[in-house]
Amino acid sequence: MSTLGVAGVTAAAGCSPAKPTSSTSPGASGGGGKKGGDFHGGWPYLPSPQGNYNLVGSPYVPVPNAILFGGPYGDLIAPPSAYYHWKEQTWEFFLADSYDLDKSTNTYTVKIKSGLKWSDGSALSSKDYLTTFWCQWAMNSPLWSYIDKIDAPDDTTFTMRMNSPAMVVERYLLRSNILPTSVYGDFADRAKTIQGSGKDQSSTEGAKLNSDVVKFTPKEYVASGPYNIDYKTINNTQLTMVKNPTGFNANTVNFDTLLIYNGETPVVTPLVLSKDVDYATHGFPVASEKQFQSIGYDILRPPTYSGPALYMNFDKVPEFLKDEKVRQALNYAFDHKQNGTVALGESGVAPTLFTGFSDNLADAWLDPAYKSKLIQYSFNQDKAATLLEQAGWKRSGGAWKLPDGKAASYQLLYPSDFADWSAAAKDLQQQLTKFGIKISLHGVVSTQQPIDVDKGNFQLAIQGWGNSTQPYPYFSYVQAFLTHNYPIAKNNGGKGIDFPLQTTAPGFGKIDIQKMINASGSGIDEAALKANIGKLAQVFNSLLPIIPLFERHGNSPALNGKRVKQFPTNSDPITQNSLYADNEVVLWILNGKLQPV
Repeated sequence: MSTLGVAGVTAAAGCSPAKPTSSTSPGASGGGGKKGGDFHGGWPYLPSPQGNYNLVGSPYVPVPNAILFGGPYGDLIAPPSAYYHWKEQTWEFFLADSYDLDKSTNTYTVKIKSGLKWSDGSALSSKDYLTTFWCQWAMNSPLWSYIDKIDAPDDTTFTMRMNSPAMVVERYLLRSNILPTSVYGDFADRAKTIQGSGKDQSSTEGAKLNSDVVKFTPKEYVASGPYNIDYKTINNTQLTMVKNPTGFNANTVNFDTLLIYNGETPVVTPLVLSKDVDYATHGFPVASEKQFQSIGYDILRPPTYSGPALYMNFDKVPEFLKDEKVRQALNYAFDHKQNGTVALGESGVAPTLFTGFSDNLADAWLDPAYKSKLIQYSFNQDKAATLLEQAGWKRSGGAWKLPDGKAASYQLLYPSDFADWSAAAKDLQQQLTKFGIKISLHGVVSTQQPIDVDKGNFQLAIQGWGNSTQPYPYFSYVQAFLTHNYPIAKNNGGKGIDFPLQTTAPGFGKIDIQKMINASGSGIDEAALKANIGKLAQVFNSLLPIIPLFERHGNSPALNGKRVKQFPTNSDPITQNSLYADNEVVLWILNGKLQPV
């Protein structure tokens, strides 16, 4: 089972087909609210020619700069088969009516709604599912590490056979945006022919196909969802989405138009303050959030199941690798709650378990027997000092020295244009310097900073932990141990943190972390998966290859009563959906629960 670059999975509970909570379709009535309203949102997009209308591979192996895809609003143009309810661990079906897993043959069967149409007039059928997943083969999707056959027995039936049972397949299957054969059918046919001849994506033919798919620039989207873009409205500042009258749930959604303002946080903030935006998912500074609340906005705080972490370059600062007590000491040495509050106020939540994945997923995936074995890190500088002294460090005049007598002094690389991570970096610098480990700051724009991390051009750095798009610990461990480490960092010409994956861990002796990660995502037996995840949680908790600072929750402004009657509240289980996957507001637009004033 390959772990490199994988991007989709779901919880074991999802293996049993969930009953759809909303299964309406074109022509059906629903929503119960007044039709004809408009909705104002914000999302950074690139207009053409930089931006494009190629949605191939979304959301797992997409081409760069697909307009609105990569954000929540693309699902309104080309919905997936279903959305996941993270709290209840169930699926709400859209294009599909149901799905089923035959464990005897390792085959998923999806039943597709009948009567669905694309905006070009063609019928949406199982052929489009074939097109979607053959194009994912062309895009080197890791899905094809787990499957060996896809088929369409009839127009409303699609099957996908696994070569090795794995939870990841379910989420790839149900959460992929479905492509129109009228646009992508030729690419799919080429992929099927190449694969059928025994060649793979690295062959000359496979590489040429991949290049052709990536460079493909359709003139517009062919939509299956309730909206499409009004293409004459697109400019550098905004675009309008309008009803696609034959699309899925076109008669269920309650808004005739969606106005999407273009821009990152500095551009969108004044639009929120002027009440021109109803809802935005940007990471707003604490001061802005307070301003929004003062003029009547509610703040939605869904988990993102991720956040910033402290990374160490073990090649350049080997004193952090030699003894895990040094890394444990760092974790004790600063106040995580303060760090999160400085960065994001109520939306910066300190971790409690330090398992490598979100505390919000612990009840679903971590048995009490494993949870009880975790080190309970809390802010305790006396404990930090004891651990450093046990590792041979000495404190002199309030400053720490390494066992060789060198001063403990480091530079911290952080993304300068991320307001929350910048604030976290500055607070961490102040806390650790006061503790006696001198930290200096070096800010680099977010487009360059992770490349510098991969290349190893840093001593300490801020980068992400956890996974914002998949409700499954496996992908958090890919992030922690692989993404900015030598297995994947080599794609950018470096070794990243250079943390050895074959090592020793307290209570386990010699371990192969790569194999442990594979085991945390393989199979479909929930008990076995929980056992593998529990072991890996203990390994992460004691070794701390990276140190989570805090978990980011959304601080999304939502304006009730002007254009939108009522957004979800923070007490609604749907607000446990990750901000950047199965977005609760887009879900409510699609199923008609979000209503205009």
